[in-house]
Amino acid sequence: MSKTTEKVKAGLAKRYARERRFRRFGLASIILSMVFLAVLLLTIFSNGLPAFTQTYLKFEVDLSAEVLGVDANAEQAALRAASYSTVIKNTLAASFPEVKKRKQKKALRKLVSSNAPYRLQQMVMANPQLIGTRQSVWFLADDDIDTFFKGNIDRTLPESSRRIKDFQLVWLDKLSAEGKVEKRFNTEFFSRGDSREPEQAGILGALMGSLYTMLVTIMLSFPIGVAAAIYLEEFAPKDNRWVDLIEVNINNLAAVPSIVFGLLGLAIFIQLFGVPRSTPLVGGLVLTLMTLPTIIIASRAALKAVPPSIREAALGLGASRVQTVFHHVLPLAMPGILTGTIIGMAQALGETAPLLMIGMVAFIIDIPGGISDPAAALPVQIYLWSDSPERAFTERTSAAIIVLLFFLVMMNLIAVMLRKKFERRW
Repeated sequence: MSKTTEKVKAGLAKRYARERRFRRFGLASIILSMVFLAVLLLTIFSNGLPAFTQTYLKFEVDLSAEVLGVDANAEQAALRAASYSTVIKNTLAASFPEVKKRKQKKALRKLVSSNAPYRLQQMVMANPQLIGTRQSVWFLADDDIDTFFKGNIDRTLPESSRRIKDFQLVWLDKLSAEGKVEKRFNTEFFSRGDSREPEQAGILGALMGSLYTMLVTIMLSFPIGVAAAIYLEEFAPKDNRWVDLIEVNINNLAAVPSIVFGLLGLAIFIQLFGVPRSTPLVGGLVLTLMTLPTIIIASRAALKAVPPSIREAALGLGASRVQTVFHHVLPLAMPGILTGTIIGMAQALGETAPLLMIGMVAFIIDIPGGISDPAAALPVQIYLWSDSPERAFTERTSAAIIVLLFFLVMMNLIAVMLRKKFERRW
């Protein structure tokens, strides 16, 4: 065997060895990435799933007319102003007559959520004939009580290390033994807006804010982005310095940090044009600026992917350039355009920084009814809850992330389905 052949074989062996190492490194990177992703999702779901259930406590309530200060024939205004807080206080005292100390009485009132009087108010106003009767009512438990029954508070720890006192544990054990503790699906989480009380906090306000914001964004960004892409790809003069400048700026804007768009929206839309602050309208305008480069670039790529033979055939049969584009090129490019648009919208749905700059970080309880009403957005709501000190907000933060991930996955699935539906082969 010649020396040349030996050198070639040695070189091949080294090259194959490098290829095997490279494959192993690539496989290890993929496995490591999957492990990190699995840990992230496991953490989010393990923390967030308990938020979809809520603890309720059952008490026998005496709706006597003397305590309420009204009778069954009272007007709605009088029923609304009745002393429901006193009823709750008397109910708790009657359930635990052994409680005498002031500190324990204060802790006793914290077994149920602060909306317990409102719960009674709604019952009585819906049926005034309940006045003068005794009713078994399920009340929403306080966030610390809910956290305890979900197993997130270790009762074996010293009293100073947990939020629940020893005498409260005795009360909770008594209620549990009597069958007066129940876990239900947390409808409050999907039917209410934000609240200072974790057990009453919901994501409906943030969901509606995100919905209106995305509606404004898609109504503006899709037609503008597609029109710009059509002009730049099909009608703009080639080798024109102004067109080249526009293309360079569009590509650069796609890499600009999102907070810059928030600063731009604050300076232009709010301060210059006076658009209402903290509304889906200004949020949609800002996210439109951020989404436009993505839609334009994706749309141009989709238009460019259409074979030139399609254009030449249409022009050869006598179609104008406008007819060629809108009757032949655009329908064939629509799958790619829709995919790019939905991906851009999914990116906008998860943005937080630009919305913080335009004031959508405000604490808003009411559910927005339109694009001009003050509102929060789902990513901003997650940011607000993550900064709250109450332990129960931790699980609600993770639950809101689960909801956001669900919508992001659904949007990507819709993009895939639309691409398959409208895709044409030539």
